[in-house]
Amino acid sequence: MTSQLEQLRALSAVVADTGDIEAIARFRPLDATTNPSLLLKAAALPAYAPLIDAAIAGARGNDTDARVADAGDRLAVAIGGEILKLVPGRVSTECDARHSFDTAATLAQARKLVALYEGAGVGRERLLIKIASTWEGIRAAEQLERAGIHCNLTLLFSFAQAVACAEAGVFLISPFVGRILDWHLAQGLPAPATPQDDPGVASVTRIWQHYKRHGYTTVVMGASFRNTGQVLALAGCDRLTIAPELLDALANDAGTSVARALVDDGERAPAPMTIDEVMFRWQHNEDAMATEKLADGIRRFAVDQEKLERLLAQRLAS
Repeated sequence: MTSQLEQLRALSAVVADTGDIEAIARFRPLDATTNPSLLLKAAALPAYAPLIDAAIAGARGNDTDARVADAGDRLAVAIGGEILKLVPGRVSTECDARHSFDTAATLAQARKLVALYEGAGVGRERLLIKIASTWEGIRAAEQLERAGIHCNLTLLFSFAQAVACAEAGVFLISPFVGRILDWHLAQGLPAPATPQDDPGVASVTRIWQHYKRHGYTTVVMGASFRNTGQVLALAGCDRLTIAPELLDALANDAGTSVARALVDDGERAPAPMTIDEVMFRWQHNEDAMATEKLADGIRRFAVDQEKLERLLAQRLAS
């Protein structure tokens, strides 16, 4: 019997949730996705030292803060470029989490990242600009999509976020699984009896079914997995972005068959009423888990972005 990973590939496109070039080369994913936390880990790897040096050398700006920020963008693009040598599809490069509530700043950084990639010979057809699924972030993505710049909307926890992203015409969303489970366990709720009972799995399943039923073309990419049971419970989802340790576990399990978990029943219905800003904010606010995890995710990514910038500032000063 083939491995669970190979069986899964027949049902869902597999994406590597890492910036580790060695892991990407080993697992041969369609795409790869990064974030500030992953870039911070990648920056500590010896293989990336020349990229950091090049980012520092090329940094531009009128003061130290501007040069550090520019070096951060250049490093993200450099790592993305190395990843693209190993995957046939796209790489996701994330906008600064501190821009999550600023549409204009998100747009400016997204356009800069695309320009840096184009300057390195990488076309926008190989990119996804990764943006937090705030109302402001979704509005930025809507404008970018109209300009032919495809987006990956991340830190997605609520159904309201998913609906707004689809209506904005974004290319792809990354609804989180593991962090939803984390929240429920932290509230003292019992662990799910089966992967299908997992609240994160249920959330992604609901979103996927809604998109299929109403004809939305936005790609659903399950993300943030804690175990292989969650991954396999979403077999059949459009894409699944999986960390190296879980990819390794799936690759080394050849004794269990993988069945399609998400099945399109073929039922179709007109799209429901458009969600506006007031409705979005209220419905998202009513979901305590989503409200807390979105805010927490933005803060965590911002902290890691600041750590990366301190590392770059030290290198710049030396």
